[in-house]
Amino acid sequence: MTSTETTTAPPSTPPEIGTRDRSVGWYTPTLENISEAQRDLLENYSHIAPDRVIPHILEVRDRAWEIYPYPCIGQLRFIDLSVCRSPSYSLVLKRLKEGASLLDLGCCCAQDLRKLVHDGAPSENLWGAELKGDFLELGYELFLDRETLKAHFIEADVFDAEGPLKQLKGKMDFIHIGLFLHLFDLEGQVNACERIVSLMKPEKGCLILGQQIGSLEPGPMAVGSKMYKHNVESFEKMWKEAGERTGSEWKVNANIDAGLGVDQNKRASDDPDTRRLVFEIERVS
Repeated sequence: MTSTETTTAPPSTPPEIGTRDRSVGWYTPTLENISEAQRDLLENYSHIAPDRVIPHILEVRDRAWEIYPYPCIGQLRFIDLSVCRSPSYSLVLKRLKEGASLLDLGCCCAQDLRKLVHDGAPSENLWGAELKGDFLELGYELFLDRETLKAHFIEADVFDAEGPLKQLKGKMDFIHIGLFLHLFDLEGQVNACERIVSLMKPEKGCLILGQQIGSLEPGPMAVGSKMYKHNVESFEKMWKEAGERTGSEWKVNANIDAGLGVDQNKRASDDPDTRRLVFEIERVS
């Protein structure tokens, strides 16, 4: 090497989703507190002693991390309760008590189904579907209700038209999709929406509700990523296309907020445009 030559350090490669390395930015090692609704569910539905609630969550999280280290696992979002924050929650709960059915698609440990049951929904009217069945099993250990919960759980791939979800075709009054659609590219999301529509009853008033990662500007989650995040306008456009493909029409009520950690404990890797996209989608024809 001559005196005029310099060395340049190779660019660092960001960690990929799928690594079990706990030094990644999406693994939160500790948990200081939880919401009143989460504590109520774990203490009064699962009957976990107050001083054991947080250690229990962390123990289950580390087992879930070994199943698959999704960011939602590392960031403890598998205990987030999103259905109860929906504007139509009281209506959903009322109709479930009257015999309506709800599917939680991509339910992970099915915390939202437990919240519905805790609030009075008949558990036999509830369904949960998850690609990785080990998360369904872990849900029983998180909520300690294996002997009492009568909800129906399916290990299934939303894109498998001949898979276990086929039994629910045209039967659901409500479908919840939380932190799910953004896992796919744009075409994959449209295909998933078509599949979701096929599971709904062909009736006005059927409702799809949930949340996902959104953005002020729609586009790939990151450079080279296949995952796609929407703003309100692109999300509405996607559901218009899904309706056209399925011969149905849907009214989208969506908004972008600053949830999912934006402006809270922000990491250097966070995209400043990232937001939480919250939605309710009602069938109108």
